[in-house]
Amino acid sequence: MADQMQWANALSTRPSLEAAVTDVVQQAVSSLTVPADLGLVFISSAFASEYSRLLPLLAEKLSVPVLIGCSGLGVIGTTATGEPQELEAEPAISLTLGHLPGVNMQVFHVLAEELPDLDSSPDAWIDVIGVEPSPAPQFILLSSAFSSRINDLLQGLDFAYPGSVIIGGQASSGGASSQISLFCHNASGELHQHLYREGTVGLALSGNIVLETIVAQGCRPIGQPMQVTKAERNIILELDEKVPLVVLRDLIGSLSEQERMLAQHSLFVGIVMDQFKLSLQQGDFLIRSILGVDPSVGAIAIGDIARPGQRLQFQLRDAQASAEDLELLLERYQHQQAYQPSATAAFMFSCVGRGQGLYGKPNFDSELFRRYIHDIPIGGFFCNGEIGPVGGSTFVHGYTSVFGICRQLSADF
Repeated sequence: MADQMQWANALSTRPSLEAAVTDVVQQAVSSLTVPADLGLVFISSAFASEYSRLLPLLAEKLSVPVLIGCSGLGVIGTTATGEPQELEAEPAISLTLGHLPGVNMQVFHVLAEELPDLDSSPDAWIDVIGVEPSPAPQFILLSSAFSSRINDLLQGLDFAYPGSVIIGGQASSGGASSQISLFCHNASGELHQHLYREGTVGLALSGNIVLETIVAQGCRPIGQPMQVTKAERNIILELDEKVPLVVLRDLIGSLSEQERMLAQHSLFVGIVMDQFKLSLQQGDFLIRSILGVDPSVGAIAIGDIARPGQRLQFQLRDAQASAEDLELLLERYQHQQAYQPSATAAFMFSCVGRGQGLYGKPNFDSELFRRYIHDIPIGGFFCNGEIGPVGGSTFVHGYTSVFGICRQLSADF
C-alpha cells in the first residue's frame, strides 16, 4: 500500500484548541497506514485569538514535511463514520493528511507587491512563484481577502502555467481583516511554521496526481443568450444593439411572479466562456454580479470587464437553482470519469453565502457531492471568495462551491 495514494480527514469541535488539535491529529494519523507527506488544516474563526498557537501545537503532535491552511468562518470535513460535515460559526478544526508517492510538493507565499506586472513574461511569474512549469503543477491557493491582488495572481499563473489546474479560496473571518490567518510550513525550506495575515499561500503538486474540478456557481439561465454590441470597461451600453435596461425589463416582464420576486435581489449575468459554443449549459458561464443600472442611458454595470462581441445570458440564483446546478455538474463529472482511476480525496471551497443560510439546512452541498462520489475524505472551509476554473481560465467567484477531486495518475507512475 505504500506506493498507493492515501488520504484521511478528521474533524474536531472541541472548544479547547489543544484538545481539538490532539483530536484531529490522532484521528487522521490512525486512518493512514503510512506516514503523511502533506497536511491541509482549516480552523474556524471561533479560535481567532489563538491562531498563533496552531502551528506550534500541530508540530508537537504531527510530523509532516509540508502543511498549509487558513482560517474560515466555518470548516468542512469528514466524521469518523465517513459522513461529510459543514460546521459553521462554531469552534472546529478540519485536518486533511495525504501520503502521496511520486508527487513533488512545493509551497510558497507571495505578497501583492511582489507580483509582476500583467504584461510581464511567463519567466517573471515563474521566478516569483519558484515552481517549474513542467510537468504542469496543480495549485491549491489560500489567500487573504484583502490586498492580495488575487485576480492578477490568477491571470499570471494561467499565463505562466498553461494546463495547470488552480483551486482554493480566500480566508474568511467573523470580524476584522486582522483575524484572517494563513498557515504555511515546509520542514526543508524557508517557510518553517509561518503565520501570515496578508498575501497568498500556495501549494504546487506535480507528478503522480490529477486534480479535477467542479465549479458550481449556483445559477440557472433565463431568457436567451445575447451579444454585447457596445461596452466601456464594466458597463454594458448595448445588448443586441438594444438598450440593456429595456432588454432586461422586457425579460423580467416575461417571467413568472415567483421569478420576478427572485430577480429583485438574486439577478446575475452569465458571461459565455466559449464564444463558439452554440448549445449552452451549466458550467459554460462565468457568473458575475449586476452592480447597478443607469436609467438615464439604460446601461448596466457588471462585476467584470464587458467586451463587445461577448455573449451573455441573465441568470437567477436561489437554493433550488444552486442544488440543480451542482447536481447537473456532478452527473456530468460522474459520466466523464466512469473509466478513470478512482478518486481518493476531495477539497471543498464553499462561499460563506451558501451553507445553511442558502439551503436552510446543514451539509447540503457536501452530502450531494458524496451521493455521486462515494467513500472519500473531504476537507475544506467557507470562503470570502472561491477560486476555480471556468472555460479554461481561473477566476475568483462568489456564492460558489468549488470542488477539487484528487486521484492517482496511475498505479505504476
